[in-house]
Amino acid sequence: MHDGQPPRTTASGRARADRAAQFMPFAALRGYYELLHEAARVPEPRHELTEEESLELSAIVQRVRKRQVVRVRYYDRDAYTELTGCVSHIDLAARELWVVKTRIPLDDIVRLEILDEV
Repeated sequence: MHDGQPPRTTASGRARADRAAQFMPFAALRGYYELLHEAARVPEPRHELTEEESLELSAIVQRVRKRQVVRVRYYDRDAYTELTGCVSHIDLAARELWVVKTRIPLDDIVRLEILDEV
């Protein structure tokens, strides 16, 4: 906004807009928080599904469609992780489910919940 007056400056002579830029967030430690999250992860043993749990999960997998919002709990390397997001791809032949950009093997899933029916 310029109303014919000179731009406002700080005591040091810098334009106020330039001064505000110094307070912008700076990610000097890119990936640091993800690394902390990984370090805080407690390894846990893998839970094998019972026959009943397996049949129930299989029925839900058959109902899942692309663009549905799901919540999935799965075994990821050494611990369980829960993810909520939109299904971007499901391939029953390859036995994998993609939630946004995360590939999840169907054999690693212990719980699947459809949150939004398309």
